[in-house]
Amino acid sequence: MYRVGVDLGGTNIVAGVIDDSYKILGKASVKTNAPRQPELIFDDIALVVRKAVENAGLTLEQVESIGVGTPGSVNKETGYIEFANNLEFNKVPASDMLRERLGRTVFLDNDANCAALGEAVAGAGQGVKNFVAITLGTGVGSGIIVNGKLVVGLNYAAGEMGHMVINFDGEQCNCGRRGCWERYAAASALVEQTKDAMRNSHDSKMWSLVNNNIDAVSGRTAFDAMREGDPTAKFVVDRYISYVACGIINIINALQPDMICIGGGVGHEGEYLLEPLRRIVERERYSLYAKKQTRLCSAVLGNDAGIIGAALLDE
Repeated sequence: MYRVGVDLGGTNIVAGVIDDSYKILGKASVKTNAPRQPELIFDDIALVVRKAVENAGLTLEQVESIGVGTPGSVNKETGYIEFANNLEFNKVPASDMLRERLGRTVFLDNDANCAALGEAVAGAGQGVKNFVAITLGTGVGSGIIVNGKLVVGLNYAAGEMGHMVINFDGEQCNCGRRGCWERYAAASALVEQTKDAMRNSHDSKMWSLVNNNIDAVSGRTAFDAMREGDPTAKFVVDRYISYVACGIINIINALQPDMICIGGGVGHEGEYLLEPLRRIVERERYSLYAKKQTRLCSAVLGNDAGIIGAALLDE
């Protein structure tokens, strides 16, 4: 049986074909170029689906199902993307638009839910009953699995941990609130924090890493310079990790999951992120003296988690 999963991200649209062992047989991608008209984005989703199937050496008729993970809240009853702030989507009839372009039903869910499902089935969360997957990317995505099932909530919008406030009346978020975790802990937030620090420290090694082009700063820049002993970069990384820790501790205190895995671009830093993060969590979590504690680990599927999870959608 072959299935197609699509990860609709703020930067890229990626489609992949998986088999019964969750192996990706073929992929295709295109830049999202958001924000732009939903019709154009859905044209590109159909394009990458067809291309991924072709790259897998298959035809669309051989594919059992197609699923799409999208930012924002998805109403599975209507097939609408109700709201996706990073794409500037509001009440977009996604199911109908994809049916028009692909000639078949396409299943939808939140992209972070798909990443959590992928990691739970084929990655870090295999065999874990209560599990949260966090993605540090363009935004902060999160998917919650309790007793082996995704938590979707009253209106299918549960799990938007990126939009819990960690700094009342803080940075303006494009969801409409201020001080959201996403505004401090997303990879895009780290880029802005890095640039701000560089503007105030012209002798930082971060400048040489980007060839004196501040527009070339990425989520890796501060971590790379920190590893070279740059004190300004260390300050940026330490402060960023404290922001990540604030949200992680809130999740632990609220849900007490068995495991939290961290993926996305910043998640690739591995123990450079996790080791100091664990120290803060161990110091500040409410369950200080409990014998059982939430494990923190890296996601293992990388960008494939969302593809695999989306491919497994069937309702």
